[in-house]
Amino acid sequence: MKNLFTLKSLFTAVAISVSSLSFAGVDTQTDSNDVILAGHDAVAYFTQNKPVLGKSEFTAVHNDAIYRFSSAANRDAFNSNPEKYAPAYGGFCAFGTTFGKKFEIDGKAFEIVDGKLYVNKNLDVYQAWKKDIPKHLVEAQEQWPTIEFTPSAQL
Repeated sequence: MKNLFTLKSLFTAVAISVSSLSFAGVDTQTDSNDVILAGHDAVAYFTQNKPVLGKSEFTAVHNDAIYRFSSAANRDAFNSNPEKYAPAYGGFCAFGTTFGKKFEIDGKAFEIVDGKLYVNKNLDVYQAWKKDIPKHLVEAQEQWPTIEFTPSAQL
């Protein structure tokens, strides 16, 4: 009986440990707390045309990723139309996607093109990406379907 209790306890401990290591998914770029866009407010990119850090008290979940917002109004705007504000390529670096790679982003390098949010690894990468955005968007669109559900470490 004691062995059964020990086995159940071990199984429970392993299950809790494994679940704490899970992330939102391979199709979204999130941190270890499942927060996307490095904690920046997805709506503020559109309304303020700049990166604005969100607050933990204003959150929403979309595609298993946690979005943070700088205000309740921005959270509510996102909830009314998440596809409008969610970043392309699951929040991975748009330029990296052109190479079939998934890179983390810092949330500060962004561009809105035809009403869609694109983020890049950092401002240096953004400068390279913006030299030919139309070309890079075509390349990224070609690559994304083949890498979307592949973990970044396997690319």
